[in-house]
Amino acid sequence: MESDTEQFESRKREHLQLALEPAHQAFGLTGLERIRLVHEALPDLNFHELRLDSPCLGRIERTPFYVAGMTAGHADAPRLNRTLAIACAERGWAMGVGSQRRELEGGGGKDLDHWRRLREEVPGLFLIANIGISQLVDAPLERIQALTEEMGAQALAIHLNALQEVLQPEGTPRFKGAIQALRRACAELAVPVVIKETGCGFSGETLRRFHGLRLGAIDVSGLGGTHWGRIEGARARPDSVHAAAAMTFGRWGESTAESVERAREMLPSAEIWASGGVRSGLDAAKLIALGAHRVGYAQPALAAALEGLEALKRWMEVQEYELRVALFCTGSATPAELRSSQKAIRVEA
Repeated sequence: MESDTEQFESRKREHLQLALEPAHQAFGLTGLERIRLVHEALPDLNFHELRLDSPCLGRIERTPFYVAGMTAGHADAPRLNRTLAIACAERGWAMGVGSQRRELEGGGGKDLDHWRRLREEVPGLFLIANIGISQLVDAPLERIQALTEEMGAQALAIHLNALQEVLQPEGTPRFKGAIQALRRACAELAVPVVIKETGCGFSGETLRRFHGLRLGAIDVSGLGGTHWGRIEGARARPDSVHAAAAMTFGRWGESTAESVERAREMLPSAEIWASGGVRSGLDAAKLIALGAHRVGYAQPALAAALEGLEALKRWMEVQEYELRVALFCTGSATPAELRSSQKAIRVEA
């Protein structure tokens, strides 16, 4: 019989493997398919002078890009994390990590050692810790603060994954008291808090509940990318209620584009991060035009990282170049200028 540690590592390994399969990607549902950017035929710009500098939790980073949290909690994670960390630090991307439930609950000493060693090797990395809302409700805030300090994180992402938790056979769908726990975390933690979804986006009603929270940022992580409901359905026994329900809820969620637009309207002073089905620098440009300050990639970055460091850096270079092309061809000198313009228009499907 597998130990709890073996079961945990097996689940995390399965998550990464299944995330690479096209069947678990909600293609065509980001809402970006119905957004286009207005072309400027005569930009008053020199391409080589364009800058990608963008805000990030009270500081300015070289790009608006980040790798969303994916890799933690299994034997292959250190190698992947090292590849991602080196590339992110070199190109000025922030890096999120996968769920750190095990470290938070005291069973992840090796994981913390890994983060310490990585910090020493890549000191310039902007690193974002990551726990689930269920863990925030249950764990002492002092332990959460200690986790961020032990790994040298500059921010903490708290992920909301209601659909995944309720469809996961080992899930912990205990969200009661979550808004109170979020309010306390935002007020008392020494690092900025990023509230993020995990592929199902945000409704306007949910965003309204965040009014008054001292948020670092909100990562909409909308429908259109990796769908964790589908993944948990694939992990479940074929004859289980979890597998049956996962089929029913395979298109559940709020699109990435609509989630960004709602966040801009509902939380006008918030720093908005957009992830969920982002597959190109043009997708990133559309989301910036809709109101995003930062744009994140998950599954495409994972696929590139599995090919090695040079392949990952080349892929990142392409994303940056495509964003620059979009800036130039909309007459925008910076992402901020694109965000403040009215260059995004909705077209009929």
